[in-house]
Amino acid sequence: MLKFIVSFITAVGAMASMANANEKPELVIYTYDSFASEWGPGPQIKTEFEKTCGCVVTFVGLDSSVGILGRIQLEGAASKADIALGLDTSLTSVAASTGLFAPHRIETAGKLALPDDVSAWTDPQFVPYDWGYFAFNYDTSRLAEAPSSFAQLVSETNDLKIVIQDPRTATPGLGLMLWVNAVYGDDAPKLWAKLAPKLVTVTKGWWDSYSMFLEGEADMVLSYSTSPAYHLIAEGKDHYAAAAFDEGHYLQIEVAGILKSSKHPALARKFMETLIGKNVQSLLPTTNWMYPAAASGIVPDGFDGLIEPSKSYLFDPEQIAKNRDVWVKDWVQGLSQ
Repeated sequence: MLKFIVSFITAVGAMASMANANEKPELVIYTYDSFASEWGPGPQIKTEFEKTCGCVVTFVGLDSSVGILGRIQLEGAASKADIALGLDTSLTSVAASTGLFAPHRIETAGKLALPDDVSAWTDPQFVPYDWGYFAFNYDTSRLAEAPSSFAQLVSETNDLKIVIQDPRTATPGLGLMLWVNAVYGDDAPKLWAKLAPKLVTVTKGWWDSYSMFLEGEADMVLSYSTSPAYHLIAEGKDHYAAAAFDEGHYLQIEVAGILKSSKHPALARKFMETLIGKNVQSLLPTTNWMYPAAASGIVPDGFDGLIEPSKSYLFDPEQIAKNRDVWVKDWVQGLSQ
């Protein structure tokens, strides 16, 4: 009897081991909601990567890049995420300072195609996958002539209704704050004070603002220079545009990074390499509606009519980390006047 029990336990243990051996590893990726949504690039990337990785990809959609970083900071070394996908250079210094990210060890030299005014990519922890410019979007059927500068945007001679996002909770809102500080420096609070009377509201997230704009509750919305491409390619609508500002526009570069606590670092690196490969890079323009970061990415028709800023801005990540709290305080005080 004892021999039978021992044999039974041994058999059960062997079966459990076989089950565990057949169980595919799960690669958990924290990203923002739109990337993981059914109309975003996440599902297609998941399907393609799972064909060859022998794994299961799970995207966890969060409300913004700010939300991704906040979740990782909260979870610390106990985070279940293998990869954070959706931070941008406004947050990489803060992210790196947490000590939670590992070197990516991926060769990017000769593979990337970032704007000309961006030097060679040297960040050891984060890999860029797409980029674009922040811009104020408008409907040409409702607004015949859009402002071509911040001065015109906030001029007392117009009655524009504008909606923006909070820099503490939304990536575009943070981008606008950096954009204004890049252009105006110490005079940024004066610009905020002039903008305040024109604001319908300040929303927590991008979609809250953009949906208000689409419903006609605002003349202009803070978004991206590439947003009109979505309406043209996906909807066949050519009456949406981004206002080109004489001062130039702030550049956003989105990145992904591997967490030190990843249970599958080799798989994570394979995914990161796939992320900057031709197939995914050519997918991003019409699913994430941004420019591909790699030279192999194909940009479709519909992007050729977008604005091309004469000048762009991009603060050093360390400079943002050093000044962000002060700039947010100026933003709050300026809009409160």
